[in-house]
Amino acid sequence: MPLPFKKERPSLPNNKVCAEHRLRCLEKRLKKDDQYHKDYVAFMEDIIARDDAEKVPESELINQTTWYIPHHGVYHPQKLGKIRVVFDCSAKFQKTSLNEHLLTGPDLTNTLVGVLCRFRKGQVAIMCDVERMFHQFHVAPRDQDYLRFLCWERGNMEAPPSVFRMKVHLFGAALSPGCTNFGLKHLAAEGEGKFSEATVKFIQRNFYVDDGLTSLDSEEEAIKLV
Repeated sequence: MPLPFKKERPSLPNNKVCAEHRLRCLEKRLKKDDQYHKDYVAFMEDIIARDDAEKVPESELINQTTWYIPHHGVYHPQKLGKIRVVFDCSAKFQKTSLNEHLLTGPDLTNTLVGVLCRFRKGQVAIMCDVERMFHQFHVAPRDQDYLRFLCWERGNMEAPPSVFRMKVHLFGAALSPGCTNFGLKHLAAEGEGKFSEATVKFIQRNFYVDDGLTSLDSEEEAIKLV
């Protein structure tokens, strides 16, 4: 999916200096906390290995329409040691930020009350989640240079940082919840006629963002749905 800009694709100022400043601040914390450094590097190496991010080729570094996004790591309060790198799309440079140019779209999230009430109807419960949901939806190639970031390859802070870009929707962008909710419901709609009505309805109505909850009257029905 493309980035949903409010107007035409904007020509933003070169904010690389801002990203470099934030990276120096991040470097100080990484050097103070060995575990944070280890977890951070593992996360970054993972998104590169999964092809969620890529190093920008030398020939494309001079592209004019770009934006650099600072990033930092946040630990999950209920999952010890699980870090998530958040991209700060609200970071401002010359009185503007990437988020200011993006539409958030309509709120397509199913109501939590509705999901929970439907979950209580049957005898056999099913729970699931979409792993790394935002990263399951790719950004159109022509928009990926708005999602550049600086990072050390293999966590080597002795070497100069390299320029990378995200290829997927990311944590920290105002548009990501709307795009991914739309994408999930769109895929379910495309499945109409190919898959059972129960399957399509489950994806469309019984997910709260990336968490799916439903219940059925028998184990046989539950197994079939799964």
